[in-house]
Amino acid sequence: MATPTSRIEEHPDLIGMRARYAEASATPTAQGMEALTVLGGVFLLASPWIVGFSQFNALTINNFVTGIALAVIGLTLAVAFERAYGLSMAVCVLGAWTVISPWLVTGDVATTRTVLTNVITGGIIFLLGLALLAVGRKGGKGSRAHKRG
Repeated sequence: MATPTSRIEEHPDLIGMRARYAEASATPTAQGMEALTVLGGVFLLASPWIVGFSQFNALTINNFVTGIALAVIGLTLAVAFERAYGLSMAVCVLGAWTVISPWLVTGDVATTRTVLTNVITGGIIFLLGLALLAVGRKGGKGSRAHKRG
C-alpha cells in the first residue's frame, strides 16, 4: 500500500514558524539590527583603508572577505528573515572571527589600530548576531495574532 508523501515546505509547523519570523522581522527593532549588520559588513570591508592598515595584506583581505560575507548575510536577513533566520548564528561566528583574526592571520598584524578596529567591530557584530537570534526566538510571541491563537 502506497502512503501519500508530503513536502516539508507544506508542514504546518514550518509554515507557522516562517510566519512568526516574518512578523518578528517586520518590527523596527529587527529592521534596525538588519541594517546595522549590513553597515557593519560594509565598515569591516572598508576598515583597512578607513583606519589605515591596508599595508597588512593578509588582514586587509580577511576583513574585505569577512565584510562582504557579513553584508550579504545582513541583506539576506533583511529580505527574507523568515527563511534565513539560521544565518543569525553565522553573524555571531563572523563577529567572533573578526575579534580574534588580528592574532591568527599570517604575519605580524596585531598593531593597536588593527586590534582596536577588529575587536570593537567584531564585538558589535557578535552582539548584533545574538540580538538577531533573540528576535528569531521571540518571533511573533506577544503579538495580537499570537494571543488569539
